[in-house]
Amino acid sequence: MAANEPGQPAVGAVHWTANLPTPAVALAIGAHPDDVEFGAGGTLAKWAADGCVVHHLVLTDGSKGTWNPDADIAALRVTRQAEQRDAAARLSGASPYLGTVTFLGHVDGELDSGLAVRGEIARCIRTVRPDVVLGHDPWKRYRLHPDHRHAGLLACEGIVASRDPHFFREHDLAPHRPQQLLLWEADEPDHVEEVADFIPVKLAALEAHASQFESTMHATTDGQLEGFRRRITDRLMGLGAAHGVRAAELFKLIEDL
Repeated sequence: MAANEPGQPAVGAVHWTANLPTPAVALAIGAHPDDVEFGAGGTLAKWAADGCVVHHLVLTDGSKGTWNPDADIAALRVTRQAEQRDAAARLSGASPYLGTVTFLGHVDGELDSGLAVRGEIARCIRTVRPDVVLGHDPWKRYRLHPDHRHAGLLACEGIVASRDPHFFREHDLAPHRPQQLLLWEADEPDHVEEVADFIPVKLAALEAHASQFESTMHATTDGQLEGFRRRITDRLMGLGAAHGVRAAELFKLIEDL
């Protein structure tokens, strides 16, 4: 029984899949600047190198992303947008496969998964028409950050709204049904993407977010930055080793969209 069929779920062990065929178009939906790179940077870099057009949709303005209580918040918003554009270009190699980078600009920490924002997500999906959507797992247990939960719900609910013609008819855009949804930070992952050859690209994209070195990456010195690189690399290699590959990013794959 598929996840979205009515009735009782099937009982059985997790069946792992690996390495989707490279999509023609992908849309990654992150709560904040840098979330996409942490969650799926290696996978997106791999696909872009193989001809996928990669679009980024960032839902908040990132304005809480500092530990400095006296920070210039307006300047931080501008900085984080510039960093995200740089990161997206690094993931795609500044190639023809760099798609759009869209910012919805909701206040960091105040995102909600209401109907109006769902419509914004559906509009983006109908505009860029991705084969694969990637986003946060909204059902991850014990998650504290509300923006991550809401961003994940919006990705899921936005797909439903984008695929069905009677949602948001005012968009005057044709419905679009993606083929797959990949959820990162998954509570129950069941899909592996091998990314060993793209760890340097993922790291370079993460390091575009220099404003986050202190608060997120804990890397304000050269030594700490090298430690951050090693932590990311070791984590990816550990995930890969558990699945017989050199390095991996893991996802929950949903295909019955």
